[in-house]
Amino acid sequence: MNIIYTRVSSDEQNPENQLKDCKEVCKRLNLKEPKIFTEQQSAWKNDDKREEFNKILELIKKRQVKNLIVWDLDRIYRNRKKQVAFFDLCKNFKVNIYSFRQKFLEELNNIPEPWNDIMSNMMVQVMGWMAQDESDKKSMRVKASIREKDGVKYSHQGNKWGRPSLSKKIEEQVKKLHSEGKTYPEISKQVYYWDRSNNKKFISGAKISHIIRGRKE
Repeated sequence: MNIIYTRVSSDEQNPENQLKDCKEVCKRLNLKEPKIFTEQQSAWKNDDKREEFNKILELIKKRQVKNLIVWDLDRIYRNRKKQVAFFDLCKNFKVNIYSFRQKFLEELNNIPEPWNDIMSNMMVQVMGWMAQDESDKKSMRVKASIREKDGVKYSHQGNKWGRPSLSKKIEEQVKKLHSEGKTYPEISKQVYYWDRSNNKKFISGAKISHIIRGRKE
């Protein structure tokens, strides 16, 4: 089986851009009928949060995957150790990994043994370090740009930092449902709000707890 895996980390990004490039790789390598897995999730979070990626892992372990195509290696993991461990897993189950942005992976297959493994391990380590370093730097830049005034945090652009606070109407709705004996899961299925990108979001259990117990966000 040939698999394309695309991942974006926020609602603002479009996985279709990655998919188009990955299909170009399949065409160049003559890899037909790839199965596509797409999700919106951070590559730093635990694997149990990445449902589509977990499905791919299970298929690999069942020896049902021959080739895995991604747009960039950081789509798999941004953590260097996890990325290297994943490459070792794929090697053990004879899965080839290809990346639109790291075309050197295709060239490594033409290097005689054992130099192909040596070069592959070295390049994966380097790319893992680069992905992790870039993610760390981005996090530091974001934190450094935050400014606080009158107890409110702002980004360098002057926008309020953090999640928007819920309206009084939402809080009253939560308290009313709770007083009627509704459980947190039941409340979270009924109460929703619209985020800054105009996306419909159902209230989380943590927010319900904050409202019921009178805690500040």
